[in-house]
Amino acid sequence: MLHDSPMDSGAQSPRPAGETGTPGRSATGDGTPERLTADTGTPERLAADTGTSNRPATDDGTPDRPTADIGTSDRPAADTGTSERPTADTGMSDRPAMAGRDALVRPAVDGGTLDIGRRIRRLREERGISLSALARGAGVGKATLSGLENGTRNPTLETLWAITAELGVPLAMAVGATPVDAGGSEAAEAPPVIHGTAAEGTLLQVFEDEGVTYELYRMVIRPGVTQVSPAHHEGVTEHMTVFAGTLSAGPIGAPLRAGPGEHISWRSDVPHAYVVLGDQEVHASLLIRYPRR
Repeated sequence: MLHDSPMDSGAQSPRPAGETGTPGRSATGDGTPERLTADTGTPERLAADTGTSNRPATDDGTPDRPTADIGTSDRPAADTGTSERPTADTGMSDRPAMAGRDALVRPAVDGGTLDIGRRIRRLREERGISLSALARGAGVGKATLSGLENGTRNPTLETLWAITAELGVPLAMAVGATPVDAGGSEAAEAPPVIHGTAAEGTLLQVFEDEGVTYELYRMVIRPGVTQVSPAHHEGVTEHMTVFAGTLSAGPIGAPLRAGPGEHISWRSDVPHAYVVLGDQEVHASLLIRYPRR
């Protein structure tokens, strides 16, 4: 077995000790050959006779290998059931893009996980969709969806968007917000607050017109993080009015820009994103229009 030597590959093998007075290979007490390392001159025991590594061993005898270079983490992502595995070699990650600070991965809503799971199960069963088919269509793990329906997993906003899009329903039907009645009376409960990677939306009102459901949100979007949304179901549109800050939002690859007092809208049945331009938080209203399926 050959070992890499720190000496020039073109150098000849050292001669036996004593032939010229130049230190060369000598025998240890047990007859094992030693060699000189070129940088320090310290004898190093050759491992050729055993095939073992010269690297220091851990307590269990396993060679000590640093793991920091692979960029993996042992922290489970509780909201999706998958492990965080950023690939340090390419800089790519399974999380949405970040810029300048860590993204916050948190549940879409605080509390009410069991209720959300029951609603999703009911919506799925009403449409005759199996758990496996919904998980596959939404692009989430079957175990993740099962845990969500059973109330043992708290989903992210991105997961809820993917599931409700596959079911063809507004997000409000999963979080339990009901449309106002014809007289426009206010809901008795406090409006739900929806948390995303970069965006936080307070669902102010859900209302219906013939064949259409609308959701009205008060939005706060923080800088430094990209909020990515999967495609909603066919025909869904979003309408954003900015009050403070500057926002780039819309289909990925063809975003629109809006500053204070400006309005933008786009079809959101394709993947789309929201990015703050600059360091100031964006405050805006968002109206999402869902045609019924």
